[in-house]
Amino acid sequence: MENGDIPENANEHCPGPQSETAGKSDSCAGCPNQEVCATAPKGPDPDLVAIAERMSTVKHKILVLSGKGGVGKSTFSAQLSFALAGMDHQVGLMDIDICGPSMPKMLGLEGHEIHQSNLGWSPVYVEDNLGVMSIGFMLPNADDAVVWRGPRKNALIKQFLKDVYWGEIDYLVVDAPPGTSDEHISIVQYLQETGIDGAIIVTTPQEVSLIDVRKEVSFCKKVGVPILGVVENMSGLSQPLTDVKFMKVVKESGSSIDVTKEVISCLRENAPELFNVVVCSEVFDSSGGGAERMCREMGVPFLGKVPLDPQLCKAAEQGKSCFEDNRCSVSAPALKSIIQKVVAAMPMMTE
Repeated sequence: MENGDIPENANEHCPGPQSETAGKSDSCAGCPNQEVCATAPKGPDPDLVAIAERMSTVKHKILVLSGKGGVGKSTFSAQLSFALAGMDHQVGLMDIDICGPSMPKMLGLEGHEIHQSNLGWSPVYVEDNLGVMSIGFMLPNADDAVVWRGPRKNALIKQFLKDVYWGEIDYLVVDAPPGTSDEHISIVQYLQETGIDGAIIVTTPQEVSLIDVRKEVSFCKKVGVPILGVVENMSGLSQPLTDVKFMKVVKESGSSIDVTKEVISCLRENAPELFNVVVCSEVFDSSGGGAERMCREMGVPFLGKVPLDPQLCKAAEQGKSCFEDNRCSVSAPALKSIIQKVVAAMPMMTE
C-alpha cells in the first residue's frame, strides 16, 4: 500500500490515511485502521529525501527475492556480489533479512562490526570493491534472536538506506527475506523514487516452492518492480563422480559401510574414462515443469538453472567465492551464465 492509498478493509467514505481528518472523522468510527491512521505522521516522508541523496551515487539497484524460504536466495545474493566485484565493478550488498541475517557468514565477515564516520555508517568490506551491510554486524552475540515487529524492522531498513555511506558504486544488491511483507514493502517504497533496476526471484523446482514464488512474481507486478528473471536453484544434485561417496547397505541391520575406496580403485583400473563424468540426481520433483514452465505461464524471463552442488555449499559455509578456483566446477559455470544475463539486462552505465 502506498502512503496515500486507501486500505482495502477501510470503511466506506474513508478520507484516506494522509488526510488531516484520518482516524478522526465520523466515517472512521469502527474502522480497523482507525488508531493507526490517527497517529501516523501526515504528508511526505522527509527521510525519502535523504535516501534519494544517498542512492544518487548508486548506478544500479537489484533486489533478490523469493516467496519461499530455504531456496538458496542468500547464497545466490552472495555469489552474485562476488561475481560483480570480480568483474571490477564497485559493489554493495545490503542484507535486509532482519531476523535471519546470513551475509556475515556467507562473505567470511563474522565478528566484524560497523564503524561510523562523519559521512555515516561504513559498510564492512570483503575487498576494496565489495562492501556489506547487515544487522548481523550489530548483534552482541551471533546467536541472539531479533524479536522485532514490523515498524522497528522498517526503521532499520530506512536507516541502512539513508545512513550508510557506500560512495560511488555500480551495483547495490539487496538480499531480502522470504515472503511479501514488511521488509519488501518498505524497501520498494523507500527505493521506488530513486529507481529499482529490477528483481531476481529465486526458487527451487518443486511445486511446493513455486506456489509461494508465484506470489512473489505477483507482488513485483503489483508494486511496479521490473522482474529481471527467475533462477531455478538446486536444480538436481550434480557432482563429479570422484566426489561421490559409495555406501554398501547391510540388509540385516540397515547400517551402511563406506566402500568408496574400493569402488574408486575398481573404476580407476577398469573404467578410468568415468572420472570425467558428472553424477546427477533429481532431489526435488520437477515433473510439473519447474520454474521454466512457471515463467512461460506468468510471462517473466527465465534466467537459468543452478544445480545443487556440494562444493558451492562449502564455499558459502566458508564465506568464499565459488569463482575463485575450479572446485565448484558444476555450479560456477551455471551461475556465471545467469549473472552475465543479468548484467546484459542493465541499462548502459553513464559516467
